[in-house]
Amino acid sequence: MDGGACMDTAVVMCEVQDGVALLTLNHPQRRNALSRAMLEALRAHLDRVARDAAVRAVIIRANGPAFSAGHDLRELVGSTEEDARALFALCTEVMEAIRALPKPVIAQVHAVATAAGCQLAATCDLVVASEDATFATPGVKIGLFCTTPGVAVSRAVGSKKAMEMLLTGAPITSAEAERAGLVNKVVPPDRLAEETMALARQIVAASAYTLGIGKRGFYAQVALDRPKAYEVAERVMVENTLAPDAQEGMRAFLEKRPPHWRS
Repeated sequence: MDGGACMDTAVVMCEVQDGVALLTLNHPQRRNALSRAMLEALRAHLDRVARDAAVRAVIIRANGPAFSAGHDLRELVGSTEEDARALFALCTEVMEAIRALPKPVIAQVHAVATAAGCQLAATCDLVVASEDATFATPGVKIGLFCTTPGVAVSRAVGSKKAMEMLLTGAPITSAEAERAGLVNKVVPPDRLAEETMALARQIVAASAYTLGIGKRGFYAQVALDRPKAYEVAERVMVENTLAPDAQEGMRAFLEKRPPHWRS
């Protein structure tokens, strides 16, 4: 695409189709482990995408035998406190960048998403998974409890299911993940890419401004108690109502014509 929002790195590939940026984790030899290099590449891509008006949604997917196997343990064995602190801070920064991105992010998950890889999927706004995909937070089995992955997972599936995953390390199927609320849609493996892109295209038909303010408003209210959530939601609704795209959309509906978005 024009403008440099997509620029392949050694471990993350990028292309844009119909306004959707496809970020592909591309280190299959390491099962797409979220190494420092992988996290830095993701952070850079997300930063570019955030600034590019031509990109209206993002799909995070992966090449190889795994969506992501989590952190690269080679970077943790023998690490100093400073190194470990920097790595986990970088991971948190990437996860928060996904949440803060004013564009919907969809995880396209095949095979396995474990530990920080499960965290990555859970952090995305939506998840489409293949029927053969599995999700796990297995750190307890190697003496490293998946505490940071648990932040995202517990907010997707609730505390009881999250604690079961964290305490046992046992994987759950994509069907179980869908029932638990971690996955939005389960599809046959040979239709995974097609179904994920179809969902993205459905989303990007809306106004980019509306998608951005809606995502921001949702995450601002979702963790609050109900009265405070309504306070936040009311402010966002007023801001949204006065925006040109909302005015255009309402007029188009009343005039029975397609809207013409400014963004």
